[in-house]
Amino acid sequence: MRLGAIVLDSDNIEALSDFYAKLLGWKMNVQMHDGEKWITVIKDDFSETPLVFQENPDYRKPVWPPTKTEQQQMVHLDFYVKADEFEAKVAYAIECGATMAENQLSSDWKVMLDMSGHPFCIIPIPKEVYEQRYGVNN
Repeated sequence: MRLGAIVLDSDNIEALSDFYAKLLGWKMNVQMHDGEKWITVIKDDFSETPLVFQENPDYRKPVWPPTKTEQQQMVHLDFYVKADEFEAKVAYAIECGATMAENQLSSDWKVMLDMSGHPFCIIPIPKEVYEQRYGVNN
């Protein structure tokens, strides 16, 4: 068994998929299946697990941090960046349309929210560890 994709619901998959395509520098592919639109955001060389966006007109944004009375997150994404690029990548995420979560769990990473309210973290790791894991030019 292999993880084939990570699927995120939204009431605006065009805006959400545009955000992640820009943030990651990946391409978008639109599919229609039984009258439903799905958008896939995938790395050109297919070396990463793609993100798939599913339209849900009844979608409710999760609240971060979670509360017992509001919609809670179902999943969050972690993005690793080279430690020396951390602040620049956080600024780029904001430029792409992310917002900084008001509640930060640590000063070691940043919790951000996409426009559909999905939380994601930008986590710095040492440059040498990043390059060992992902290659020098990635």
